[in-house]
Amino acid sequence: MIKIENLVKQYGDKYAVNDISFTVGDGEIVGFLGPNGAGKTTTMNILTGYLSSTSGEVTIDGHDILDNDMEAKKLIGYLPEQPPLYVDMTVSEYLGFVYDLKNCRFNRSKHLEEIAEVTKIADVKNRVIGNLSKGYRQRVGIAQALVGNPRVIVLDEPTIGLDPKQIIEIRNLIRTLGRDHTVILSTHILSEVQATCDRVVIINKGRIVADERTEDISNIVGGNRRISVKICGPQKEVTAALKKHRSVTYVEALSEHELDSTTYVVESEAGIDIRKSLFALLAENHWPVIGMEAIGISLEDIFIALVDVSESVSRSKRRRIKVAPADAANKEKQEEGGQ
Repeated sequence: MIKIENLVKQYGDKYAVNDISFTVGDGEIVGFLGPNGAGKTTTMNILTGYLSSTSGEVTIDGHDILDNDMEAKKLIGYLPEQPPLYVDMTVSEYLGFVYDLKNCRFNRSKHLEEIAEVTKIADVKNRVIGNLSKGYRQRVGIAQALVGNPRVIVLDEPTIGLDPKQIIEIRNLIRTLGRDHTVILSTHILSEVQATCDRVVIINKGRIVADERTEDISNIVGGNRRISVKICGPQKEVTAALKKHRSVTYVEALSEHELDSTTYVVESEAGIDIRKSLFALLAENHWPVIGMEAIGISLEDIFIALVDVSESVSRSKRRRIKVAPADAANKEKQEEGGQ
């Protein structure tokens, strides 16, 4: 549905986006994640046709966003970081205005009522937008993106500035949209991606540093899998049995509880899920398992690791670039001294 190839946006000698490529399939919800200033908003603006690229190509369902912009833009609904609202209009007036701008062909009243129902703004449709809360304004912003029933929804920082209750409501709305639309969600909030997205693309300093399904992303940093397991049984014997498991690399008994149970942290080899075999081992020894939870590497840890690695590589490249001319100059001086 969305295809980005070798995309570059350059300002003088600075790169906001530096040769990135990725695709988003039909019906996917993809999180576009990165720290502030990573190039997320620039990419979103190019993707939606608000900004031209220095080089590279963006296509929406086969339509180039620059060469065939009208056809491409018909397929996109966009919520920028600052929702494009007219605060002196009522919600109904504003959505009607957007309907006319997009030259919609659906039944006007039915279409706008359906959008208001989905985004849960029907109860404020006659209120002036300037008098609405931040949460309702975000909903109205998403509602305008849905006018015309576009196949692609692009959301740039959709929950920024919202309170916890409003954030949960917007997340639920995004998951609902994912049933009928391709959604790309730009954010720097890690929990946002875990809660709503099928896949995560991480960008840092204009370059993509990861592109994985949300549940698989821990594998790319090579971290071991860890689980917390609460077991009823003699602590020394349980610990010894866990350590003998062929894929276990580390065992630690954390605390004893009532019912003769102990909580253990068990770490396995990278990429191996030992939960089933661990359960079988404990069942053979008649040690009941009364709790088991994956506590592997968090998305926060992964994000920091990937960003640190990319910045380390970038610094290394800069050092190599700076050292070469200096070495050449020193060599020249030495040669002059020798003469």
